Amino acid sequence: MKTLHVDLGDRSYPIYIGQGLLGQVELVRPLVVGRQVLIVTNDTIAPLYLEQARQLFQGFQVETVILPDGEQFKTLEVLNRVFDALLTRRFERRCTLVALGGGVIGDMTGFAAACYQRGVPFIQIPTTLLAQVDSSVGGKTGVNHPLGKNMIGAFHQPQGVLIDTDSLKTLDDRQLSAGLAEIIKYGLINDTEFFDWLEANMPRLLAREPDALVYAIERSCQDKAAVVAADERESGMRALLNLGHTFGHAIEAGTGYGTWLHGEAVGTGMLMAADLSHREGWISTDDVQRVEDIIDKAQLPTRAPAKMDFDHFMEYMAVDKKVAEGKLRLVLLKGIGDSVMTDAFSMENLRATIGAHRAIEA
Repeated sequence: MKTLHVDLGDRSYPIYIGQGLLGQVELVRPLVVGRQVLIVTNDTIAPLYLEQARQLFQGFQVETVILPDGEQFKTLEVLNRVFDALLTRRFERRCTLVALGGGVIGDMTGFAAACYQRGVPFIQIPTTLLAQVDSSVGGKTGVNHPLGKNMIGAFHQPQGVLIDTDSLKTLDDRQLSAGLAEIIKYGLINDTEFFDWLEANMPRLLAREPDALVYAIERSCQDKAAVVAADERESGMRALLNLGHTFGHAIEAGTGYGTWLHGEAVGTGMLMAADLSHREGWISTDDVQRVEDIIDKAQLPTRAPAKMDFDHFMEYMAVDKKVAEGKLRLVLLKGIGDSVMTDAFSMENLRATIGAHRAIEA
């Protein structure tokens, strides 16, 4: 087992990574506050791991909420089911919520914990690769709005993160690739050595070799924990973690949440960011090709939907969280492992990038 820490002073917390951790009660018990535990999961994960999770909290009052599975259900309306459960079962301020599932469940449970009685503790038990390497760490929580992804939310750090890599055995191939997009992101924004490793080891990750997965998860969590410790509330460098996300969020919202997986949209978005960076004269054609090659090797899409033209993209990018004083800002590349948040790009080049990366109509 690997143990990392997110260093946030008296709000610091551990990240446990390893096989069989859903059976290790001693890791979870110190993270529980109070006597009441509410496990929030979805109808895909519940049959697989809910009973194991319940066993972790024997001796507590354990209740469960099972939500529908999918990004399209990451809404305030569905979130209300969590609040209904907390109130009808008379949960007190000293209680603990547990997020058992992927990024949607983690974000929604964390947001419920941030809001209920103005803030209660929660624990992350992520079961998808994407959640394990990204959304479960760092305290970003929230829900979607039809006009923009994650536009309603709060920063609320968990008590701890329990990453049982055995849960990846039941993950389908499409979800695995979606998680690889967020792993690739860390190499691109500030970890050239990791990007080189990913280029050489992508077949091992797709084959789900345990040693390769544990290394990639650990390295990703290390990179993210360092960024979060330095900039918890995204006032500076943490924004770099959004490489490809402004393009990707537009694809998700524009096609209807749940049509594209988050990681799929981010994969295409990172390639678009690389293309725009090249058009601005910041990276070489070889660098763009390296980005396209690794996204393709991860079995992620490399073209945006045909219906997403420039105007369609701008409709959603205009309400992105990174817009400041009316100016669209994007995370772009100065090189592999060297990223920057900037509004200093040509709209003409942005239009060209979007046009070049739309899929051809069938």
